[in-house]
Amino acid sequence: MPGLDSNALQVFYVDSLRPTFFWRPKPKSVKAPPMDQTLTKPPMDAAPTGLAGPREYGAVNWIGLWTLCLRETRRFWKVGMQTLFAPVVSSILMLFVFKLAIGGASSGAPGGVAFSSFLAPGVVMMAILTNAFANTSSSLIIAKVQGNSVDFLMPPLSPLELTLGFLSGAVTRGVLVGAVTMIALWIMQIIPFHVAQFWAVIYYSVVGSLFMGAVGLLGGIWADKFDHMAAVQNFVIAPLTMLSGTFYPISRLGEPFETISHYNPFFHLIDGFRYGFTGHHEGDLLAGALYTLAITLVLCAFCWRLLRTGYKLKA
Repeated sequence: MPGLDSNALQVFYVDSLRPTFFWRPKPKSVKAPPMDQTLTKPPMDAAPTGLAGPREYGAVNWIGLWTLCLRETRRFWKVGMQTLFAPVVSSILMLFVFKLAIGGASSGAPGGVAFSSFLAPGVVMMAILTNAFANTSSSLIIAKVQGNSVDFLMPPLSPLELTLGFLSGAVTRGVLVGAVTMIALWIMQIIPFHVAQFWAVIYYSVVGSLFMGAVGLLGGIWADKFDHMAAVQNFVIAPLTMLSGTFYPISRLGEPFETISHYNPFFHLIDGFRYGFTGHHEGDLLAGALYTLAITLVLCAFCWRLLRTGYKLKA
């Protein structure tokens, strides 16, 4: 049939002999409206009901800082027999041996104090400095060797907060070692002593712990393995500590070594701490206090700078 669409032509057999043809118009297709494919972002200012929004911090992340301080304190407190009581036992044994060997002989120090009374504050201060250094240095080098530095790099802590957190553990450990050692000496009456200037004892123990904590933090950032830290401790820390008047008055040194010793910050730390117990000092007390404080602040600023740049930490 001309003019008709072949798709619309349908054939039906009524009695299977005569086919019947009829045309059924094809329904017109309805065209769907175009779909809007524009992507819209949900508003971010309003949080869904029941969900807390992002935590906002002020100038200081006090929660993170306090957490890092607790981490550094609990790290050495967990092994207290090794980090606290072992240095105390070593210091007591050293003082006991020196007392048996020398007795109450004069030390030649200002004030004519007995050698045992002259030696005790130096040994205690040496224990404070050594343990403050060990706390920060071991924390950094262990984290780098084990590969878990991300534990303190990923949290939202600023470089200043990281510096304060690590140094807080060093100060806590150093002061605790010194306090426990002095209490043990007082209970056992190995060496009789009394506190002449309480402010000097507190000031030099805290500044000394900060000083060596900053040195340990710098060493831990710089070192790549335990051998590097051992080299710093054996070739830098130990000579400066032993040659700072811990076991003898520096007046026994000849020139120019006596003058050079006055530029050693360990000498001023030990001399000032000893002044807190004996009431006598060899160097200039005010100059030594300012000198050690200035060096400590410079070292702390250097630690902050290295943590800010991520030197050997964010490689």
